[in-house]
Amino acid sequence: MNTADDLYWDPYDAALARDPYPIFNRMREESPLYYNEKHDFYAVGRFDDVQKGLADWRTFSSARGDILEIIQANVEIPPGTLIFEDPPVHDIRRKLLARVFTPRRIAELEPKVRAYCRRALAPVADAERFDLVETVGLEMPMRVIGMLLGIPEADQVAIREQTDARLETGDGEKMDAAGILQTGAFGDYIQWRKEHPSDDLMTDLLNAEFEDEHGVHRTLTDEEIVTYCTVVAGAGNETTGRLIGWFGALMARFPEQRRELVADPSLIPNAIEEILRFEPTGHFTGRYVNRDVELHGRTVPRGSAILFIQAAANRDPRRFEDPDRFDIHRVAQQLTFGIGAHYCLGAALARLEGRIAAEEILRNFPDWDVDWDAAELAQTSTVRGWKTLPLLIG
Repeated sequence: MNTADDLYWDPYDAALARDPYPIFNRMREESPLYYNEKHDFYAVGRFDDVQKGLADWRTFSSARGDILEIIQANVEIPPGTLIFEDPPVHDIRRKLLARVFTPRRIAELEPKVRAYCRRALAPVADAERFDLVETVGLEMPMRVIGMLLGIPEADQVAIREQTDARLETGDGEKMDAAGILQTGAFGDYIQWRKEHPSDDLMTDLLNAEFEDEHGVHRTLTDEEIVTYCTVVAGAGNETTGRLIGWFGALMARFPEQRRELVADPSLIPNAIEEILRFEPTGHFTGRYVNRDVELHGRTVPRGSAILFIQAAANRDPRRFEDPDRFDIHRVAQQLTFGIGAHYCLGAALARLEGRIAAEEILRNFPDWDVDWDAAELAQTSTVRGWKTLPLLIG
């Protein structure tokens, strides 16, 4: 019989990442406040704990980062790294980005995103086998970010490769905290876009006026704009690409639900929500503990790192009926995009991309299986998804 004493979770262990849900379920039920001595972090996975903790920025701070390696490295965070800031600075900068990251701008992307998706799928229209990640998941998110930022299409692949390289790790390896925060990829485009203004997010950021945390009315510095662009690109590229991969995998595992979506595409938006709940691309979010806090009868000391495991919370039976069952008809709040001040600003864009990709894939390929022996999960401590996912068209 297993006991809490033999319960061990290591976010850097690729073997555990292959199917983390059994251990997440045990942590949530047997050790609701989990402590990893080797890597010196705490973790919680119950829905209420994750929901309340992510919303409580005063106790659980983002100012030192939301990735365990960054929090523990205690590195200097560049100004404008929105996801690594707390209010009031965070609110000022988030409102600035929200002014240019509008629902209208997202909606206007739909025909461009659909056109790109159709172009990507055209070469495999008659194929009996193709890699969904290589064909759509790898390229599409950065293409869309490129459309938003106004980066020339010819340069988007290089940007995506630099972003991916910062996040990928080997089994047991940690990411380089300083490398994650590098912003050099966008520097050249700032000057180019100043000379070639356009209807894009980067031009809007160059022209946006605001009152900063010191009460100074100004525009963003070039360094701040580069940081904004790096955050948008990094957050949007990895996670949305993994979402498309999970769509392909889950629709193969649950063909009867795939057939429902083919028959009634209006079900697709809710299916995307269930995929986000069932297989979130980012399993957990890190925070720095600003003060001693009591959780489940124990004290988490000030200065600790804590991980809020959304993947465990999304399957909490206190919140979800039969939580380990995949159901495209389920209507439930998931925590994949976070909550509160740091709720994902790109959630609407991710949902748009996921929906359009699903619609176009199902329109072209109503039936498929996966060559599971050739499928490979990507190894990174921040996101979980498919590096290769060969579809067998049947």
